[in-house]
Amino acid sequence: MRNKALLLCIVWLLLISCSPLKDYNVKDRKWAFPEIEAFERLDKTQSYAEDAILFIGSSSIRLWKTLIEDMKPYSVIQRGYGGAHFRDMVFFTDRIMSDHQLSMVVCFVANDISGSEQDGTPQEVLKLFKHFIKQVRVKYPTIPIMQIAITPTKSRWSLWPEIDKVNALMKGYCEKTDNLYFIDTVPEFLDEKGQPKTQWFIKDQLHLNEKGYEVWNRIIKREIEKVKS
Repeated sequence: MRNKALLLCIVWLLLISCSPLKDYNVKDRKWAFPEIEAFERLDKTQSYAEDAILFIGSSSIRLWKTLIEDMKPYSVIQRGYGGAHFRDMVFFTDRIMSDHQLSMVVCFVANDISGSEQDGTPQEVLKLFKHFIKQVRVKYPTIPIMQIAITPTKSRWSLWPEIDKVNALMKGYCEKTDNLYFIDTVPEFLDEKGQPKTQWFIKDQLHLNEKGYEVWNRIIKREIEKVKS
């Protein structure tokens, strides 16, 4: 067991040394420390099934209040935190996964292109996404990983051309990578004019409302069932 832990540590250090992580300053992710530490406290006090599905990512995962019920009969571990980007989440992947025995990872991260000065290019986001996948594979070499498309929203519609490129790049990478799946939710969230369906979001036109989660769940669970069948 000690040798295995040492090997994982060595692999993790190698990943960091030749990864995009070195390009990001610790001060730009300090804001997320309290939520990551809260996950670690949960891991010490809660018990989870040995075949659980880990839902990891940003606030749409965190705010999915009916996730546990929606995913039955599958067991889930809910680990979304508000404002997550790949550019900070890759520093926390190992801590979020902890020592759980997982059957699948489902990821949704939507903030790397948001109109911020820190926004990356679609190619930079893809590089971080690939690194995230490598991090998961250190602990879980063969389980399915499912990446949910970034949802088109009215609040970020001016940025949609770049966000859509991120979706296309991630989808292309998933299609050529074993046990990596892209869940394309975008068509369901656009109306007949190709505009975001505003009725499925709360007032900020960024986060889903109850109906939006119903639609999201239907698409996501259907794809999970396909992979698990």
